[in-house]
Amino acid sequence: MEFLLEQWPRFVAGAWLTIQLTLGGIVLAFVLAMFFGILGTVQHWLARAVATVYVEVFRGIAALVVMYWFIYALPVATGFQLDDMFAAILALGLNLGAYGAEVVRSSINAVPKAQIEATVSLNMSWPQRMRLVVLPQAWAQMLPTFGNLVVELMKATAVVYLVGLHDLSWVADDLRRLSGETIPVFLVAFALYYLIAQVLIFCVRLLERRANQKLGRTPPSGGGILGLLRPPAVGTKVGVAK
Repeated sequence: MEFLLEQWPRFVAGAWLTIQLTLGGIVLAFVLAMFFGILGTVQHWLARAVATVYVEVFRGIAALVVMYWFIYALPVATGFQLDDMFAAILALGLNLGAYGAEVVRSSINAVPKAQIEATVSLNMSWPQRMRLVVLPQAWAQMLPTFGNLVVELMKATAVVYLVGLHDLSWVADDLRRLSGETIPVFLVAFALYYLIAQVLIFCVRLLERRANQKLGRTPPSGGGILGLLRPPAVGTKVGVAK
C-alpha cells in the first residue's frame, strides 16, 4: 500500500494522458462520423462513394497499424513528422469515426419516410429538413451506440504505449517491472480505467435523456441520478414524439 501511495502521482499522470487521448479521439471521431454519416445518405452517387471508401478503409484497418503508419511510415514517405500525441489521436479518431459514420447513416435512414415526405410537402430545404426534423430524431437513436463506441475508444488508447506514449497502461506495466507488485499495480489500473469508462457512460446517458426529452418522450422509470446510472429496462415504453 505504501508503494502505491508513493507512485500515485504517476498513476494520475498516466490516467490524465489516457483522458486526453480519449477526449481528443472522441471529438475527431464525432466530427468524422457526422460528416461521413450524413454524406452516406446523400442521393448523389459520388458523395455516397466517398463515404463508403472512408468507412471501409478505416473500419478494416487496426488503429495501431494506422498509428504506426503516421508515426513511422509517414516521415519516410513525405519527410513530415507528426507529434506522437497528435498521431495517436488522429489514428483513434479515424478508426472510431468510421464505425460512428455507419451509426449516423443507419440512424438517419431509420427516421420514418412519412416525416421526410411531409417536410418536402412543406417546401423545406434539405438543410432545414436535416436540422429541424431528421437529425433531432436520429441523434436520440444514435446516442446509445455512440456510448459503446466512446468506451471502446477509451479502451483502445491502451495500445499507445507501443508508440512511446506514457499512458495508464504504460505506467502500470513500468511499475510492475520496477517493483514486481503485479496484482496491486494492475488493480489500480483496472479501477482507474473503470472509473473513466463510467464517467463517459454517465455523460452519454445524460445526453440521451436530454435528447429524448426534447422530442417530447417520456423518460423511463427511475428518474434522477439513479436513472442515469443504469440503462432503461428492456421493453420500457418511452412514449412518442409530440
